[in-house]
Amino acid sequence: MTETNNYMEIDQEVKELNNNLSSENTEDLILDDTEEVTDLNQELQELEQNTSAPHPDTATIDEIKSEEEVTTAETEENSPPEDENEEIKLLQTEIAHLKEQLTIQQEQNQAIQGQYMRLTADFDNYRRRTSKEKEELETQVKKKTITELLSVVDNFERARSHIKPANDGEMVIHRSYQGVYKNFVDALKKLGVSAMRPEGQIFDPNFHEAMLRESSPEPEGTVLEQLVRGYMLNEEVLRYAMVKVAAPMENDTPPENEEKNE
Repeated sequence: MTETNNYMEIDQEVKELNNNLSSENTEDLILDDTEEVTDLNQELQELEQNTSAPHPDTATIDEIKSEEEVTTAETEENSPPEDENEEIKLLQTEIAHLKEQLTIQQEQNQAIQGQYMRLTADFDNYRRRTSKEKEELETQVKKKTITELLSVVDNFERARSHIKPANDGEMVIHRSYQGVYKNFVDALKKLGVSAMRPEGQIFDPNFHEAMLRESSPEPEGTVLEQLVRGYMLNEEVLRYAMVKVAAPMENDTPPENEEKNE
């Protein structure tokens, strides 16, 4: 506002001088006034230039305002609205809840997996135990059944050793029951039954049962005769062999000793 007033005052002075120039004819006055007018015109031009050019302070203020407006706009663009902030908070809360649920599920899965492993191990142990018990039961039943049948085998063997066929008719009968005996023995072999042959072996209490002792030149403890045949079922003793065992021979008293005693 001050610069505009100065401009108007100078313009008014120029007009007044022009009026004076038109009314006065003195050459000196014209020269002086002309110089003054020239000076005033120069001053007027300078004022116009200053007026048209932006004031430094004004420019600085405008720049600051522009920068503030840009910063505010960028801040508004970068900062999410309040609704978005609330939505982000809700999502973060939901994520935390889901993570917690995931942790719980993982712990439960680990516990279930541990139970499954223990149940699997228990079931395997149960299956092995029941399988072993089943085999043992089958073996016991088989042993008991075969043991009852061994008496039949014993009777066949006694008959073969004591009965001597005297004619062709008796020989036919003998061959007939011997065929039955052979079939019976073959059936026992298929079940894993085998007969012991202890004659000439050293007495072994794990397989033999000593029934008699007899003086013999054989080494002491040698099995001389099998009185009742023993049998094995696979690797187990089905029936112990009843045997006669050799004992040391008694020394005869020398004649010299007898004479001395007399």
